[in-house]
Amino acid sequence: MTFRASIRAAVVALAALMGFGMTSAAYADSGRVHIRIVKAGFIVGGSGGSGTLTFHGRKYSLGIGGISYGLTFGASETNFYGTVTNIRRPRDIEGVYGQAGAGAAVGRGAQGVVLTNQNGAVLTLTGRQAGLIVSADLSGLALSLR
Repeated sequence: MTFRASIRAAVVALAALMGFGMTSAAYADSGRVHIRIVKAGFIVGGSGGSGTLTFHGRKYSLGIGGISYGLTFGASETNFYGTVTNIRRPRDIEGVYGQAGAGAAVGRGAQGVVLTNQNGAVLTLTGRQAGLIVSADLSGLALSLR
């Protein structure tokens, strides 16, 4: 193989690799999400709830569970609305989303959060929180399709 042919083969291989990386991101899609979470705790907290993923015109039911550890006292309910991005199929939303945070709610308040799971799915959510809760904790939220 001549030097020129080697360079040409290397350029073609590099272009193929770069194209592969770009096409995988191009196939990622997004969906709409509604999640209702109820959280309660004293030191150790628990949360649970349900939700809906709307993806390609179809609705999928979501089950939600979680645990937190740190300073948690009280109870609240939050209704989140938003998007999930970087998914290729509905099952990509499943997984554990972790966060560290602090906050308080007395009565009603607004909340926003951006979370990522092990599949690379990104939840961008805003919502209304109601209840009486004070927290500074580490928490994990598990989403699954029902």
